Amino acid sequence: MYVLIIEDNSDIVANLYGFLEPLGYTLDVAQNGVVGIQRAISSDHDIIILDLELPGIDGIEVCRQLRKDQRLATPILMLTARDTVNDKLTGFNVGADDYLVKPFSLVELEARLTALVRRARNQIVEHVLEFGDLEFDLSRCEVRRAGRKLALTPIGYKLLESLMRKAPAIITRESLLREIWGDDPPDSDALRTHIHALRTAIDRPFVHAMLVTLPGNGYKLVESND
Repeated sequence: MYVLIIEDNSDIVANLYGFLEPLGYTLDVAQNGVVGIQRAISSDHDIIILDLELPGIDGIEVCRQLRKDQRLATPILMLTARDTVNDKLTGFNVGADDYLVKPFSLVELEARLTALVRRARNQIVEHVLEFGDLEFDLSRCEVRRAGRKLALTPIGYKLLESLMRKAPAIITRESLLREIWGDDPPDSDALRTHIHALRTAIDRPFVHAMLVTLPGNGYKLVESND
């Protein structure tokens, strides 16, 4: 499980590393809200552990931006010393999935992480993805843009699904490689070739391009009128 920890308390971070790494977790850490948002949208984590009281941008604002502005669906577990009902409701209202009050049991934390990720992975998958004038019917494996049916390669369908689920946020090259080919990625030119084929299919027949390459960062979809 790939976990992003957004926490400025070094002792808590050290305890999380000491407990979770031996259990097989891969951990990524950000010590403030700004970096946390950047890490959250640039990599595909399975879950986010988010401290409420962060320097600069607090956890409530981080959660709000990830949910509302970035449309990130990754499960978020909030950590906080605040234990009133109103504090918890505030966290849930901005998109937190669970809430753990400090001091907490590491065993309970791990159980909550497992439950949240299991729940997220078992969610009913959307049958139709929509972004701008692009529509992907997953059940029929049909893609249309502005009502026009498009033909993609098998890898192209997988790439487009990943991009549409993330849109309008960036998805990194490494994340795409991992999602499409798992732990056995092809040579370095394969992804570039498939992206070119996908761009040809969804953009070439139209005036406005939707598939954008950000050198050194990755790829994203933009509204066709941007």
